[in-house]
Amino acid sequence: FFKALEALLVLLLAAMVLMVFGNVMMRWFFNDGIQISEEMSRYCFVWLTFIGAVVVMREHAHLGVDALVGALGPRGRLICMVLSDMLVLLCCVVFFWGTWKQAPLNATNVAPVSGLNMLAVFGVGFFTSAGIGVMVLLRLVRALTGRLRPGELDMFAGRFSDEAAAHSVRGKIE
Repeated sequence: FFKALEALLVLLLAAMVLMVFGNVMMRWFFNDGIQISEEMSRYCFVWLTFIGAVVVMREHAHLGVDALVGALGPRGRLICMVLSDMLVLLCCVVFFWGTWKQAPLNATNVAPVSGLNMLAVFGVGFFTSAGIGVMVLLRLVRALTGRLRPGELDMFAGRFSDEAAAHSVRGKIE
C-alpha cells in the first residue's frame, strides 16, 4: 500500500513539474499558456502534500522535539509518546470532522477552469486524517498495552539505531 502511495507521489510530482515547466515554456516562446495546467498543478500540490504526510508518518519522519525526548529515560519517553499520540489523534479527529462538515459545500463547488468537483480536491483530508489517525491509534494501543516493538521508543526520541531500524518500517524500506 505504501509503495503504491510513494509511486503516486512520484506521479503527482512529475505531473506538477511537467505542467508548470510546460506552461513557462509556452508563455516564454508563444506568449500563451494552458490555463488548466495552472489549476491542476495546484491540485496536484495539495494531494502531494497530504498524501506525503501519511507516508512520512509511516516512516517516523515528521518533525519532533528530539532533544527534549532524547534526554528522558524510557518511562519519560513512553509518557511523551502517549501524550503526543493522544494529541495527534485529537488533531486527526478534528481534521476529519472539519473535512466532513466542509464536504457538502465542496461537493457543490466546481473549479473555475477544469470544472472539477472541489470535493475531489479537498476530500484528501479524509484520507490524511484517517491514515495518520489509524497509524497513531495502533501505536497508542501498543504503547498502552506494553507491546511496543524493540527500539520504537528510541525512534520516537529520534535515535535510529541498527536494532530499532531492523524492527521498524524505515528498516524495511531501506
